[in-house]
Amino acid sequence: MVTHPVFPETESILRRAGLVLEVNPSPEPWTAAALRERCAGASGLLAFMTDQVGAAFLDACPRLRIVSCALRGYDNFDAEACARRGVWLTIVPDLLTDATAELAVALALALGRNLLPGDRLVRSGAFAGWRPALYGSGIGGSRVGIAGFGQVGGAIARRVAAFEPSRLLHHDARPSAGRPTEGEAASWDELLRESDLLFLTLPLTSATHHLVGRDALERVRPECRIVNVGRGGVVDEEAVAEALGSGRLAGYAADVFELEDWALPDRPRAVPPALLAMVDRTVFTPHLG
Repeated sequence: MVTHPVFPETESILRRAGLVLEVNPSPEPWTAAALRERCAGASGLLAFMTDQVGAAFLDACPRLRIVSCALRGYDNFDAEACARRGVWLTIVPDLLTDATAELAVALALALGRNLLPGDRLVRSGAFAGWRPALYGSGIGGSRVGIAGFGQVGGAIARRVAAFEPSRLLHHDARPSAGRPTEGEAASWDELLRESDLLFLTLPLTSATHHLVGRDALERVRPECRIVNVGRGGVVDEEAVAEALGSGRLAGYAADVFELEDWALPDRPRAVPPALLAMVDRTVFTPHLG
């Protein structure tokens, strides 16, 4: 069972391996009930980030032997429940590392250099040549922080280093063996206090949910810009909107949103209108990384 459309080349590889496939032809995900019904007799599941697999799903799919996830973050897949039932759960730990890092830098540049307000000004027909407006700031000479220093955080650090920031800080609660050497380790509090530009590449866990909330936003520099390419729920989007509105935060860019945290039953179903209204201080992309 393949829950989303895949490239013809991918389908061909799977069929050459002797697998009998049913592929969802629509970009819209099946409902949880429809997915359970379709997988009831399946022995394998190729799953994507909108899918959820837990104990109840596994009970309804007794023939299932493997859940192969086309993703790296698996917070909506119950690994322990799979292990208890002898079901393999696989992920792609190095999936799209460079693509995500490149997008993170692009978001930072777009946010700091006012690319979207500038584009809107030119398209409006009101642009009559240079004026002393839309001053921005780049990465060079700034203090850059990276929260989460795994593969994506390291890839961002390597790219950002070429811009010659005045400081390159990183923080990760996990052991640092084998991590990239760019920059200097910092505490979470130091990262908040020192960063002009803060990249978030954190997974969603009970410890990181709303880690960037009202308390954290009270500690950042007013000129700080935050770029989130990790998980939406790491950030309290309502709190970010308030901080942008009050001037406590200079800008926010994101490729991930709380509405995508399918494992959380109380997740919001839309990006907060107050955050969307901050058109000149935000840059958003629909999970392109």
